Amino acid sequence: MAEEKLGYYTFCAINSAAAEEPLGAAEIEGMKSELEVIPYKGYGMVTAKFPIKIYHPKKDNLAVHQQVVAGLMDKYTVIPMSFGNIFETKDDITYLLEHLYDEFLEIFPKIENKIEIGLKVIGKKEWLEKEIHENEKVVKLKEKIKGKSENAAYYDRIQLGEYANNFINEKKDLITKEIFLPLANIADSSKQNDLIGERMLLNGSFLVDRESDGEFDKLVNELYEKWNDKADFKYTGPWPAYSFIDIKLKAREAQ
Repeated sequence: MAEEKLGYYTFCAINSAAAEEPLGAAEIEGMKSELEVIPYKGYGMVTAKFPIKIYHPKKDNLAVHQQVVAGLMDKYTVIPMSFGNIFETKDDITYLLEHLYDEFLEIFPKIENKIEIGLKVIGKKEWLEKEIHENEKVVKLKEKIKGKSENAAYYDRIQLGEYANNFINEKKDLITKEIFLPLANIADSSKQNDLIGERMLLNGSFLVDRESDGEFDKLVNELYEKWNDKADFKYTGPWPAYSFIDIKLKAREAQ
């Protein structure tokens, strides 16, 4: 069996041309490889040698990629590369860095000493049901539908669905006003991501300065205390600034 050719798997770019000390190793699909930095004009790409092949985004593979990036965050500002990028030679990595250099000059200062925090707010089923059952329009329409055949109540049911949809949108607007905007006000940057499921009312990402993350945590806790009987909070991070950079696709285009 022919020996697999090794290439350079990319994890992230860092704001340093050289590592201050050994970075450790990564293990993907049973193979362990030391991390090394390939430098370019003051920046560097963290890589490790692995067989040149397609790496599938299985849970274990994704976990290794994320752990390497997260492990470097304490010492460096990092720009994560998308999962699965592998290059044949160091010259290919140097070309990639040259291709991305102007973007590095723009992006690194914006995310220097900053972390990403995620917050999902999911409305509790009991609260949402109680609120909608107390909605006067919904109550009247439900009474109107009672006793009617499915065909006879067809348009009433459509209207009921519209009321329910408007009800959820009102709750989303309320959460935006009372939770997202106060947090966005003390974050360096913020964005609302796509919602998943009927009860998710907020899926927010926040770019926060490390020196003020205590203030951000304090406000999240205060908001949770206010809302904990109505909604569940899923608070995650710190992460690299995944949601505030768009360099992942461009790294692929440079190949």
